[in-house]
Amino acid sequence: MRHAFFTREGGVSDGIYAGLNGGLGSNDSPDSVRENRRRMAERLGVAPDQLLSLHQVHSPDVVIATGPWDGPVRPKADALVTATPNLAIGVTTADCGPILFADPEKRVVGAAHAGWKGALTGVLEATLQAMEELGAERGRIIAAIGPLIRQQSYEVGAEFVARFIDDDAEHARFFLPSQRKGHAMFDLGGFIRMRLESAGVLLIDDLGLDTYADERFFSYRRSVHRKEPDYGRHVHAIMIEG
Repeated sequence: MRHAFFTREGGVSDGIYAGLNGGLGSNDSPDSVRENRRRMAERLGVAPDQLLSLHQVHSPDVVIATGPWDGPVRPKADALVTATPNLAIGVTTADCGPILFADPEKRVVGAAHAGWKGALTGVLEATLQAMEELGAERGRIIAAIGPLIRQQSYEVGAEFVARFIDDDAEHARFFLPSQRKGHAMFDLGGFIRMRLESAGVLLIDDLGLDTYADERFFSYRRSVHRKEPDYGRHVHAIMIEG
């Protein structure tokens, strides 16, 4: 198996997208995005049309991929799973959590885009269930949490906190007080890990990288704070080598 959490280094985009922007939904030059994605596909060892990504909508929905998409329209969902060799399945992020999954013995892989909404509404659990439908065994699945906005950079308001506490009072442990009154700092990475552990994933690796604080990564929140009109997106992908 082969996987990658790509940084913004090594691409052809410029300006606010400088580097390896893989966001098909960004306002970057389409030619630049295509070339960036070609480079990522080449690094993974697949053709450009075998590097799949989704039209992400912050949902718990999962697509089972068996081959390249039929045409330019990408499915609306937030996770992909496959048992097809030489097909790289990926998600795009710019602060949300990318999680890559693998059952090496059964040769089933998955990729999930987990922002706060997807993580709260079950995209991780749905990804695991879809992998099981392809023959994976949950106790053998390895999960890797990639670069995402970390607690020290993720300030949220009282309504955000209330949404989590209303779902489960135990979620209070993922918030720390902010210096601003009525705000808190949210631990998205910790919340994702908890959901994975609660779902029965025994092997979890977390890169611990902060997309907001580290300029090697695109960050939606950083772009907003800098009053930039748009932002680049990273691709994070995994595949089964044939």
